Amino acid sequence: MSLIKDKVVIITGASSGIGYAAAETLSKAGAKVAIGARRTDRLEELAKKISDDGGEVFYQKLDVTQRSECDNFAKAVLEKWGSIDILVNNAGLMPLSYFKNLKVDEWDRMVDVNLKGVLYCTSAVITHMNEKKSGHIVNVSSTAGRIVFPGGIVYCATKHAVTAFSEGLRQEFSVRSNIRVTSIEPGIVETELTDTITDESIKDYVENARKIDGLQSQDVANAILYAVNAPPHVNVNEILMRPTQQEH
Repeated sequence: MSLIKDKVVIITGASSGIGYAAAETLSKAGAKVAIGARRTDRLEELAKKISDDGGEVFYQKLDVTQRSECDNFAKAVLEKWGSIDILVNNAGLMPLSYFKNLKVDEWDRMVDVNLKGVLYCTSAVITHMNEKKSGHIVNVSSTAGRIVFPGGIVYCATKHAVTAFSEGLRQEFSVRSNIRVTSIEPGIVETELTDTITDESIKDYVENARKIDGLQSQDVANAILYAVNAPPHVNVNEILMRPTQQEH
């Protein structure tokens, strides 16, 4: 039985990968899905697929680095459906590089998307959830939020921050406001995430990682579904998942 039937879910970074799969998966479980990303052509394609399958969907351009867009997205969802029950903070970037190469613009972008985007989107829904004393926030972190590796130290820093933020949210809101919090921490996932890497000196590392039979976006979407579909008295705080072949 689906416990999220007719629940309203916001999913960021829904134009590809984990976000795309999560939108389809949660819709099939009966949720109303609001999908946001910068690539509206991909959102339109996904919205059509969900609608054709009988699901309820809303989409709007969303750049999570812009607080006003996060606020406006949440406002539009509330105007359409009157509630926001679940937020999936999925938008993220991973332009890995060695620190000595000083890819400062890429660091700034990772901090803006991976961390500030999570803060902005959460701030856009938290007052509503707090007032109704109900909600669920799912933050897509990473194994990089636990284990640091060379070439990924800034990326790891952003994901460590997301993991810490998730635990802080849980402590502040779960007991007092019945808002559940889940940190999803996948290892290597076969998505477009590595496409943003520009540091040629790290390409060998990336190619070796691609030799592993990695997780699929659907695997992570299934983990998200498991967390949000848990009974109300169950708060699934963390899901750490790796490909069987991944060592660290």
